[in-house]
Order: sequence, then structure tokens, then C-alpha cells
Amino acid sequence: MTIPLPLATPDLIWQVTRNEHAKPAEEREAILADPGFGNHFTDHMVDLCWSERGGWHRPRVSPYGPIQLDPAAAVLHYAQEVFEGLKAYRHADGGIWTFRPYENAARMQRSAHRMALPELPVEHFIESLKQLIAVDADWVPTAAETSLYLRPFMFAKEAFLGVRPAKKAAYYLIASPAGAYFPGGVQPVNIWLSTEYARAGKGGTGAAKAGGNYASSLLPQAEAYEKGCEQVLFLNEDGYLEELGGMNIVLVKADGTLLTPDSPSILEGVTRESILQLAADRGHAVEQRRITMQEWREGAESGEIVGAFACGTAAVVVPIGRLLAEDFEIRPVGEESERLALSLRDELTGIQYGRIEDRHGWMMRLDA
Repeated sequence: MTIPLPLATPDLIWQVTRNEHAKPAEEREAILADPGFGNHFTDHMVDLCWSERGGWHRPRVSPYGPIQLDPAAAVLHYAQEVFEGLKAYRHADGGIWTFRPYENAARMQRSAHRMALPELPVEHFIESLKQLIAVDADWVPTAAETSLYLRPFMFAKEAFLGVRPAKKAAYYLIASPAGAYFPGGVQPVNIWLSTEYARAGKGGTGAAKAGGNYASSLLPQAEAYEKGCEQVLFLNEDGYLEELGGMNIVLVKADGTLLTPDSPSILEGVTRESILQLAADRGHAVEQRRITMQEWREGAESGEIVGAFACGTAAVVVPIGRLLAEDFEIRPVGEESERLALSLRDELTGIQYGRIEDRHGWMMRLDA
């Protein structure tokens, strides 16, 4: 049965079609007991259409299932695609909240602009989250360190083979329950320095959250695995630090200063920005500027740089155990950087799960 629901903006009326084959409660609970990451999906999904002539239209919540595409759809040939990632958290009172969704909405607009896709209005982005949670609230897990991962994405769907921006696009939102990223406790990761491959180039799409950027990281990521590392670190063409395959990097100086790369080809991380704000609240100096690999090496040798950590939506914050390169290795000096990383992680997750006061107004309730 299709039920029209009003949207906060007057120009769109949402259509909700319930999944008649939704998973039984017993099956859903079994999944939530051990969901992993990205292995299972909720019963419904959201989609909105866009066309050059009609703008944004036909917002729907429908049963989760395959997407039908014409073989000539532009995304399949020219990779016009962007996505986002954020989480829904179950608080102790049963409420369902998300973290800084306006930042994700704004970043998706920037990504879409760079990939010549339409910019989804922020109010439509936020409403899509609320609409999906309204029908799939039972999929938000309750166990510690678990969440419902929300994946908004947009792609060009016009069927044509000419090289130009597509005149038709589609926005979707799917969700996947996520278990604790570190079920046995947070463990430092080792990272491999890639000198042969680059994640992005000057003037490229590095600052956009586009699938192609992640595709280009897969081969060097596989190389990192072969070297016994969990992540890969990229440099730009001038030898400055960029980011990891899926996370930002922050260096920790002996005086407590946090140092993180600044580059127009780095994806602006919502988690990194939040962590740096929490550190600044504690009185830590924060430097965001260009950093050479040589500066890190020399700082580690002199004791000026005592360690590093990585941060991103999935893992939140994780200390870096060592950086491994072809002809050198960097390890943390003492345990100061790891203690700081874990402390900041505890504070941020405390805010996200409602255990610590949200002083910055970052959290938004989705089921209200």
C-alpha cells in the first residue's frame, strides 16, 4: 500500500510503500547480534529523481531491492557518482540520533558540484534520513559501539554515450547495521607509505567523495596488505602528506599540538573536524597546513613528533602503530599520542551515543 506523507518543504510529497516481505523480528535480531559492516541491509530504501527539466521530484520510500538501469546510463560509462556516510545511534532512552548531518549534506553538495551532478537541497537530504528511520527504526542496534550506517548516494542515470553532464540523476539512501569496529578493543593500525601511486592530483576530484577516488586506492591498499599493513598513506605530486585510503591523518607533537595536512585534494572529514574541535576545547593547539614526509621523519627522529592517529566515520579514531616505507619506518615515541587518540575517541563516541553533553549542538534526533 502506498501512503502519501508530507515533506517539510511544500514542493515534495513523499510516497511510502511498506515492504511486504520485511525480515521477521527473529531474523532481524539475529543479524543485529553480529552485523559486521556492510553485510546486511534494512528493509527499505529512499530515492528521489532529478531531471534538468523537472528538478527534484518523486521522493519515495520503497522496499529495498535492485535498481534497474539502462546499459547506457551515464554512471556506467563516465563515473558520475558521489556518496556520503554517516551513522544513526540508539541512545539509552531509545531515541535515535545522528551526528552532524548538515555537514554531510553540505559535503555531498560540494561533491556533486565537482562531478557535474545536481546539488541535493539540504532539507531533502535531512528529510530522507528521517523518512528511512521512520520505517526502519527497529534496525538501529542497541549494543555498545553499534550503529546503523547510513549511505546516501547519487548517480547520473540518463541513457546516452555523449561526454557531457547527464540531464537525469537519482539520489538513493540505504542503511546497514554496523557492529563494533574493534570488537576486542581499539588496536593501533600499521600504515604503508605508497610512493608509486597517488590518490588524487592537483585540480582533480580528491576533495569530492566520489567512488572513483576509492577505486584508485584499491591497488595500493592491496599492496599495503601484502606489506602487513591495514591502511595506505598517500602523498601528492609534491611529496606532501594527503590522507589514507579511507581516513584522514593527524600527527601529534611533543607539546600536544595536533598537526594535520591541508590540501585542496583532501576530502574534508567531518570526524577529523570534530576531533580537532574537541582537542582545541581542551587547550591543544591545532595546525592545518602542508606537511612533507621529510618533516614527519625528522620530527620523529628528534622527538618533536611523538605519534599519529587516523580518523574517519567507520573507525572514528585509531592510533597509528607504525608507518612502514620501502627504506624506513616510523614508530610512536612513548604512549602520549595513543592515549590522546583514545581519549578523544572516547569523548566523541560519548557525544554520539548520548553519554556526554553535546556542547556544540552536533547531534540531531531522527525519530522525533
